[in-house]
Amino acid sequence: MRPSYQERRGFWNEAIALHGSVTLKVLPSILLCGVISILMCIAATLSESLFGDSITLDISPFGFAGAVLGILLVIRLNAGYDRWWEARTLWGGIVNQSRNLAISGLAYGPRDPTWREEFIAMIATFPYSARDRLRDGPNSKKVIEQLALDETQMLDVTAHLPSRISWRIGLLMQDARDNWGLDGFAFLQIDQQRMQLIDHLGACERILATPLPRIYSITIRRFILLFLLILPLALWQHLDSILPIPPLTMLIAYPLLSLDQIGVELENPFSVKSLSHLPLDEISENTERNILDLLADSAKNEQTG
Repeated sequence: MRPSYQERRGFWNEAIALHGSVTLKVLPSILLCGVISILMCIAATLSESLFGDSITLDISPFGFAGAVLGILLVIRLNAGYDRWWEARTLWGGIVNQSRNLAISGLAYGPRDPTWREEFIAMIATFPYSARDRLRDGPNSKKVIEQLALDETQMLDVTAHLPSRISWRIGLLMQDARDNWGLDGFAFLQIDQQRMQLIDHLGACERILATPLPRIYSITIRRFILLFLLILPLALWQHLDSILPIPPLTMLIAYPLLSLDQIGVELENPFSVKSLSHLPLDEISENTERNILDLLADSAKNEQTG
């Protein structure tokens, strides 16, 4: 079964949807901005009544400041999306190379059923082990089940299980060349595909180990904070009542804080804690299903041939 494209549910359904939205994550900060705006207005009112000093701020510069802030947030958002899309592209490469590796092994490798089953099992296990590696979690039960019984011990002795699985695939190919007559040119082609699996995983690990510079995040968030702190004082001079100021402040804070949080969510495309994390479980299962289907088709062809 192919992974289905998630169709859009219509404007109103998505406009008011909470599932998959950052609204719940930024809501406490938005409410806090409303409370702070009330306190700022109360402090300005007391200052004017007690000391006769009126705080006068022109609201027009806030339009330019908001535009600059919006550009900075969009730049950060694009940087996060580039990381997300690169990660998805790399995982597309893992899927394609896994299929190519399985096809080449079944087409040019030995006809021995034991060799083929172990070869396919190692390839099918690689995406799961790569997923567990990128999520920095323990090796899943699925990985243990896919490995041959004599290979389960390596779960405790290797720090990088995908490399061990790739090494095991290489040993199987060497066995096919030495003992089963695998053509040297075919051996080199299959080995190149095996190495590309590690190349794709290494690029994913680079994304995981290199977050966006923290100084960039600090600067943008400090700009947002100053903007939202001073905004109530500017509105206070142009409105007859302080009642509309908290809702207006929260209304302006919502898109700013949401864009900031979306950038955070896209920064790590592998973590299940992110709202838009890559569906690595589904990708791995679909890859395994395709590879096992190839093995089954190969076995049928051998029987009919």
